[in-house]
Amino acid sequence: MEESEASQQSPSADSANLSLLEDVSVEVSLRVGTCSMTMGEVLQLESGDVVQMNESIDDPVLLYLNDKAVAIGEVVLVEDRLGLKIKEILEE
Repeated sequence: MEESEASQQSPSADSANLSLLEDVSVEVSLRVGTCSMTMGEVLQLESGDVVQMNESIDDPVLLYLNDKAVAIGEVVLVEDRLGLKIKEILEE
């Protein structure tokens, strides 16, 4: 199919193409914080130690699909599990 034909596909053809992806699994993850530590500090970590992140508890969190940031949101509690309330979908 030529490029001009592909760009002129109908919305129903686009929907059909997207439906092919509906069952593809992707890893979804949240990045809640980062910090820098020396290897010496890492090697001294013990059970019960607390590692302080640079971010505040109220800072937005990034949602990743397979290592690509796709959205920004707010961490929420859903029953007894973490969730993310989407605030913004990131553009490419």
